[in-house]
Amino acid sequence: MPSTKLDPIDRKILAELQADGRMTNVELSRRVGISAPPCLRRVRALEETGFITDYHARVNARELGFEVQVFAMVSLRSQAEKDLSAFEAACNSWPLVRECHMLNGEIDFILKCVAPDLSSFQAFLTEELTAAENVASVKTSLVIRNAKNEPGVPFDVLEARVADGED
Repeated sequence: MPSTKLDPIDRKILAELQADGRMTNVELSRRVGISAPPCLRRVRALEETGFITDYHARVNARELGFEVQVFAMVSLRSQAEKDLSAFEAACNSWPLVRECHMLNGEIDFILKCVAPDLSSFQAFLTEELTAAENVASVKTSLVIRNAKNEPGVPFDVLEARVADGED
């Protein structure tokens, strides 16, 4: 299990920063029970080793005028690595695509898309996504309501797994 590289303080630092990435190092050190200098060294080590990949603000898409959220399930004609990579590169170039996940099963990719309105999404769908090379079919589902949007990992589950492994 990858978490075996981390001690309880490292895991607490990750949990606290995942919950609030804006807190000061002094506040973080207080919450995890160590002084500020070693806390900062630990945070930098967690960044350098890839446990912390970035920091960002969660913005309210609707407040910014992006009223439409759609999941697009994409099937490709070919699943050769060069074709998969080409589709992923196309997804990275499309601003309305916010997430792109390759899946196993009947669907090759699921895309999370946002748009200001349905006509903007429809234009993207017909002019770019379905017109893209190697796209066989696209099925879309409009998001009606978001009941949960929790980024990151559930640290309580991680701690339970670590505790089970230490018994």
